[in-house]
Amino acid sequence: MSDYGHNLRFGTFITPSAQRVDDVVMLAQETEAHGLDLVTFQDHPYQSNFVDTWTLLSYVAAKTSRVSLSGNVLNLPLRQPAVLARAVASLDLLTQGRVELGLGAGAFWDGIEAMGGEKLTPGQAVDALEEAMDIIRGIWDAGEAGGVRLDGTYHKARGARRGPLPHHPVGIWLGAYKPRMLRLVGRKADGWLPSLGYIKSPTMAESNAIIDAAAVEAGRDPRDIRRLLNISGRLATPEDVAEMVDQLVGLALEHGFSTFILPADSSGPIALFGDEVAPAVRAKVETARAARGTAAAPGRTSAAMAKRRIGIDYDAIPASLAERVVEPGDHDFPKFRSTYLYRGNPGLVLRPRTAEEVSAATAYAARQDVALAVRSGGHGISGRATNDGGIVLDLGQMNEIRLLDARTGLFRVGAGARWGDVATALAPHGLGMGSGDYGDVGVGGLATAGGIGWFSRKHGLTLDHVKAAEIVLADGRLVRADKDNHEDLFWAIRGAGANFGAVTALELEAYPVGNVVFAQLTYDLSDARAVLPRWAEAVVSAPRELTSFLTMVPARSGNPAIGQASIVIANPDPTIAEPMLQPFLSVGPVLGSQAYIIPYTGLVETNFSGHDGSGDFVSRAGLVTELTPDLAGAMGEILRGKATNMMQLRAVGGAVNDVPVDATAYAHRHQNFSLNASGFGSTAHRLESLWPIVEPYLDGLYLNFETSRDRAQLDRAFPGETLEKLRLLKAEYDPGQLFGTNFPIPPAQPDAVAPNSDDAQGLAG
Repeated sequence: MSDYGHNLRFGTFITPSAQRVDDVVMLAQETEAHGLDLVTFQDHPYQSNFVDTWTLLSYVAAKTSRVSLSGNVLNLPLRQPAVLARAVASLDLLTQGRVELGLGAGAFWDGIEAMGGEKLTPGQAVDALEEAMDIIRGIWDAGEAGGVRLDGTYHKARGARRGPLPHHPVGIWLGAYKPRMLRLVGRKADGWLPSLGYIKSPTMAESNAIIDAAAVEAGRDPRDIRRLLNISGRLATPEDVAEMVDQLVGLALEHGFSTFILPADSSGPIALFGDEVAPAVRAKVETARAARGTAAAPGRTSAAMAKRRIGIDYDAIPASLAERVVEPGDHDFPKFRSTYLYRGNPGLVLRPRTAEEVSAATAYAARQDVALAVRSGGHGISGRATNDGGIVLDLGQMNEIRLLDARTGLFRVGAGARWGDVATALAPHGLGMGSGDYGDVGVGGLATAGGIGWFSRKHGLTLDHVKAAEIVLADGRLVRADKDNHEDLFWAIRGAGANFGAVTALELEAYPVGNVVFAQLTYDLSDARAVLPRWAEAVVSAPRELTSFLTMVPARSGNPAIGQASIVIANPDPTIAEPMLQPFLSVGPVLGSQAYIIPYTGLVETNFSGHDGSGDFVSRAGLVTELTPDLAGAMGEILRGKATNMMQLRAVGGAVNDVPVDATAYAHRHQNFSLNASGFGSTAHRLESLWPIVEPYLDGLYLNFETSRDRAQLDRAFPGETLEKLRLLKAEYDPGQLFGTNFPIPPAQPDAVAPNSDDAQGLAG
């Protein structure tokens, strides 16, 4: 007796007849209409009376909306594995997870040979199938670095690029009858898909035993393998229905089959199978399993469980989070492991949807023996939003954007929203909020660190417009921080927010924003020492409506080093903008220029499709009060030494410097520019060597562009009394340093900690 505890599924097996192709599609639609789960088609490419199965699957996918689709089984000898893998993944993405892969080693070898395939012996065909499975799985394993390589006897892959990642974990189901194929099912397949009439020797029970033994030998749980069955039998009368129900219940409870596929080339049997047989079988099996105490099949395979990391109690994950966590062995892990620039390998990704769930996640993380990283958008340059073996608290689902007061511009935004979406949501109300130069950046990480955007000189930093924050503290409390509640915490999270808790939502005051003038001028930077100070002077002298970023790259391919000045003027009137732009035309040799009037949303569009950082990246940063010729010369040396892939100056000053130094934990209120330079690989090593020539001219640090973990960076980021005040608050709010991976501020020693005078209750009680 073998019942593997899988949920039951029911489907149809439709002949892909070229003579009645409209009927074939209609039968697939009727399969879906009658509540069945799966439509399958046999695959005989050498049969001229059949339409091509893959083409048919694609067409039926467009004509249905719910039912899963599979070949039953696809003829591997005539379908190149790497191409088949990409085709399956593509159709699975297009259908949002409705494709499975039934595979056969091959049969009717004369027909295969006639179509140009190689005729193989049964043993060779099994070996070829195993090689193909390795290639297919390699293509689907989009999260792994490097290409797919396999020097097989029958199939080869020479560095084939991985991906795309299918929408869901596509099952590979093998049609198998003989011991060697059955052992392959046990070792590597996700399902066994025979036809009832062809199971002879070994018998059904013997076949299951062979599969199970091979699975155990390979370190797998036999329950990892779904048992599917092409059934047979007449289905026209109530007696037929009753007989089939009893037959399928027995097959489920005694032999572990959980998917039953009915040959159906007419409507009547499909209706009876979906409306009467399937519900009755489900009910009887459910009753019998309850009586027997049959355990449900594990949600994760043994291979996935084997990738769990030490130091994490996976069995203690809060129930409110359990269905949405992502583990290293999960199909979706590649979507969540990495950030924009860094490839991570966390042991667990928690994905809360509410502040209460963030509280539960924080309390859980505090009990684990691994590091915690908090992620809003994952775009951070420093890469602290992922880790190796730790826990990532991913706030991406907390992305609500809601205007609270159109008159004042007050709006509420979840920490996991992206700034491009914020701009899109505010634009219909004639409002906006400067945030940076890229719409995919997450709200939480930027708004609690600074936010140097296209309106910085006119409106200040993003954090200067934060009016309130909701934060989950290290002890699990949810508190509101604003000018009246937890005022000290409100001060701290505007500049050092990553150190004090997980910000779940923010309230900010937007300001009127409509169309803007966006201009780009490209300069020859062969004489950076002369050009850069002139650009800086043009920026500092310009009205505050103008903000400019200068992006620089080294000489390459015979072209000189160049700097592209991107200029935004917060006024769409050309007669006002033109005089502001005029000084920038005499900064240096202009290689090209263009200007547009565009909506602000056009500058920060979001096209987020996931992060897949590669690492080996360095970014160095600092703030600049005056861009002197000596500093410009040092920057020119970095360009000449090809010690950066990109270097950038961003204008601050203006409204940024109107804010008192002690108003926020971001205490840099006299500088005029933020400078950063970055590099990958060998360029990064050159940057580390040359950056010291720039450091004497720097005056403070904006942490969001810095990757160095040197403790001295904290003194540069939080000058004067700011760091000492932050250390006192760290000791009060996070003495155990749960939030201690993103430029961690060491808590003050106990005898230096002042008593808490603000004992406001947290929102969560």
